[in-house]
Amino acid sequence: QVQLVESGGGLVQAGGSLRLSCAASGRTGTTSAMGWFRQPPGKERELVSTVSRSNNIRYADPVKGRFTTPRDNAKNTVCLQMNSLKPEDTAVYYCAAATRGGLYYYATAYEGYDYWGQGTQVTVSS
Repeated sequence: QVQLVESGGGLVQAGGSLRLSCAASGRTGTTSAMGWFRQPPGKERELVSTVSRSNNIRYADPVKGRFTTPRDNAKNTVCLQMNSLKPEDTAVYYCAAATRGGLYYYATAYEGYDYWGQGTQVTVSS
């Protein structure tokens, strides 16, 4: 089992920045991909970014150039640095972890993950 706890959400004005953190505990040695997803109001959960254990990172098109996803395997953490925030970034943000695949595994689909955090609200005002 892997437990994930997100922190760092909140309210920010458009153009501002927020940093989300996700701390993993439990059987973290089995963790391969880690990712961030978000669920805007009334919409389905969507990918934000995914990072393999080898730090190969993929971003969804809407956040490219604005968000970064640093991962620290030694500390079992993954962050989401969000810059130039827009009102359309408003969503509940979820951290996810997979325990399948290996060093180079990453997943862009919801089904590619095995564990999820509880979510943290990010609201961007215009």
